[in-house]
Amino acid sequence: MIHSIQGKVAIVTGAGRGIGRAIARHFHEAGAIVMYADSDEAALQVELGDLPASSAGQVQSFAGDLGKKLTLANLVSATIDAFDRVDILVNAHRNVMQCDPLSTDEDQLGELMRQNMVSALRLSQLVAKRMVAQAETDQPGVQAGAIVNVTSLAAERPQPCNLSYSIASAALAQATRSLAVALAPKRIRVNGLAFASIMSNNLQNMLREDPGLRDRLISATPLGRIAGADELGPVAAFLAGEASGFMTGQILRVDGGRSLADGATPAVF
Repeated sequence: MIHSIQGKVAIVTGAGRGIGRAIARHFHEAGAIVMYADSDEAALQVELGDLPASSAGQVQSFAGDLGKKLTLANLVSATIDAFDRVDILVNAHRNVMQCDPLSTDEDQLGELMRQNMVSALRLSQLVAKRMVAQAETDQPGVQAGAIVNVTSLAAERPQPCNLSYSIASAALAQATRSLAVALAPKRIRVNGLAFASIMSNNLQNMLREDPGLRDRLISATPLGRIAGADELGPVAAFLAGEASGFMTGQILRVDGGRSLADGATPAVF
């Protein structure tokens, strides 16, 4: 099937839980060979333990601090050792810290920039180098690779209680556009997926602390519901596959229409 990711080797970060796990699972179900990467080794073990026995040889896991350069290099090396190549990268690893917008806590901003933007940029650069090397022996004219960055509507809509997270998300969106232009001559496409009103792990925690948030989110979302994390998988697969072959540098919103609603909105998750 021409518009498929079947047989492609994909690295998905943040794959131990939530949105990253949902994307990794969808890729695997769509026939991709997937390296599940996360900082939480226990979560990865649980996730891979839940996969059917037929998945053997089609999935591997890698655990480590994805905010460190050496860890990222080891992740790429482990993927090559296991599968010989890498065709797709999905940067879904992310962290959220709410804050007082008047706080001068630079450590929080630095940490979210490191985890949510810098790590994604560094891993994209490492993977792109591998994709360029592979393209020298691949069939001329075909896509050399695809990178999908998972960001948030917070990148463009004011979220005072998520100031640091919003800044890091906006930086990742800009990195996506800049890499798209830089890597286009190498036949590598880079796109983003900005979500809101999605049932992430962070949103689940927030709903436990603030039960009224569910109704506020639903009322702020034109489609009138909170989506499941599994609804992001097909969108990420579209951006990684040949069906989007003439798209690069785009940030697709998967938000139930939240970005079109007027007025202040609840925290974006």
